[in-house]
Amino acid sequence: MVKKCIFAGTFDPFTVGHADTVEKSLAVFDEVVIAVAQNRSKQCKFTAEERFSMLEALYAQEPRVKIRLWEGAIVDLLKEENTRFYVRGIRNGVDFDYETADFYASRKLDGEMIELYFPAEQDKLHVSSTLVKNCMAFGKPYREYLPKAIYDYIDHRG
Repeated sequence: MVKKCIFAGTFDPFTVGHADTVEKSLAVFDEVVIAVAQNRSKQCKFTAEERFSMLEALYAQEPRVKIRLWEGAIVDLLKEENTRFYVRGIRNGVDFDYETADFYASRKLDGEMIELYFPAEQDKLHVSSTLVKNCMAFGKPYREYLPKAIYDYIDHRG
């Protein structure tokens, strides 16, 4: 039986911190499903289709990674993908508190769900999609915060 997990997020854009979580997940699971969230309550810089395309470019040579768009409850995605495992990256106590509260709310909907936290590497504790967007807005360098394929996609976009 293939062991797979879900790693979902807005990924606006996908950072080196996100990529690190995927790499850690691949060390544990046979397949990682990256779900690009379509959260209508969030104002994203990139469309869901652009975020999906960026991830397709990044993981084009990695058959163990599946990219998909998702709008809805994580517990429904877990059932659809036939897995119990939901992976989250954690940078600090604030992330831990947020993810834990979200987990308990989801757990009431699906008692079979198992959430795994992967701590960020020390050199990535400050990296976030918000940091990247702020750097972009103020014309500051942000290359080091993005995987090459994501940076190239954004750079060629204009």
